[in-house]
Amino acid sequence: MSKNRKRLSPIEENSNGAAVNHLSIDLNQSRFIALLDEAAAAPRITALRKKAQAIKQTISDHDHRDHLFDANGNGVSLRRDVLAAELEQVLEARTIERARYYLKRLARGVAGKQTTAVNDINLRRWKEYDDIITDSLWVEPKRDTAGAHLGSYWGNFIPQIPRQLMLRYTKKDDWVLDCFLGSGTTLIECRRLGRNGIGVELNTEVARQARRRIRQESNPHHVCAEVVTGDARRANLRRALDRMSIEHVQLIILHPPYHDIIAFSDSPQDLSTAQTTDAFLRMFGEVIDNATPLLEPMRYLAVVIGDKYERGEWLPLGFQCMQEVLKRDYRLKSIVVKNFDETRAKRDQKQLWRYRALAGGFYVFKHEYLLLFQKT
Repeated sequence: MSKNRKRLSPIEENSNGAAVNHLSIDLNQSRFIALLDEAAAAPRITALRKKAQAIKQTISDHDHRDHLFDANGNGVSLRRDVLAAELEQVLEARTIERARYYLKRLARGVAGKQTTAVNDINLRRWKEYDDIITDSLWVEPKRDTAGAHLGSYWGNFIPQIPRQLMLRYTKKDDWVLDCFLGSGTTLIECRRLGRNGIGVELNTEVARQARRRIRQESNPHHVCAEVVTGDARRANLRRALDRMSIEHVQLIILHPPYHDIIAFSDSPQDLSTAQTTDAFLRMFGEVIDNATPLLEPMRYLAVVIGDKYERGEWLPLGFQCMQEVLKRDYRLKSIVVKNFDETRAKRDQKQLWRYRALAGGFYVFKHEYLLLFQKT
């Protein structure tokens, strides 16, 4: 994702969590389709362009006296800039056949939705989702600190990660399981996006603070947020699902400790206290074994993990975790590389870390992985 590219979202939220659409235009669906069909039926390209130009001008003027803006229970909301670009494509077509194709494609997009089994993205209006990342390199200059999010908790990931995962791999009212909840980032994003969430946190005090922080986030979609205090390897997560009267979750997010880089506690149940890398990977695998039965078949599991140095050697912890997942009933779908420029450990110490890299013959970590798997 380019640093300079501004991503626009068709639906944003105000400070109270209510949906606000700053970029859309509301049109009478049947009237608009009729105008598109009328333009497509023009016998010559000059007449077609004239009709398409008239539609574009009406939308540009946003003249509410025009019947095109009288929804009367038959309204459709479209991204204004995308719609204008599609009409411009019609006007620039060199042949009447191509212009008609663009008009009919636009009419199909306005007429109905085409979604997949795992998300709410309308593929007929796919150009409107430029806030959703599809590249394998994510460059996020800073974390989202809006609402109840906390940026000071050691080791938490940026809210943009669970947000992107939920937009791509869940539908509204689906269930998300986060086995390393920490400060509650995932469940806060669940509230924003209308997904139900269950989070597991080993540390009792951290879990208590996460519950409080999640409650601070508005809940306009009236979704559930359940925090389970316990060891994600052993916790009875089926009991939590039974309390919610659900059989499966639709997405699992795992953001484990990067082994012993940060010691989150002195508990032997904490993955950050594992004595060796092999012990860490074994414990990580036990988390997967406990969570996997709860995931609906063909749905997705995401692991956010980075590598580490140990005694002057780069240890590919991310790929070791990847192999641990692949021992189970999963197939690898994507490997995303995400930058991190402002970790707490390296903040204000860039020159020191540069010196250490030059002296020690290594490169400073500036990335982590998002590993995406599909349950078979």
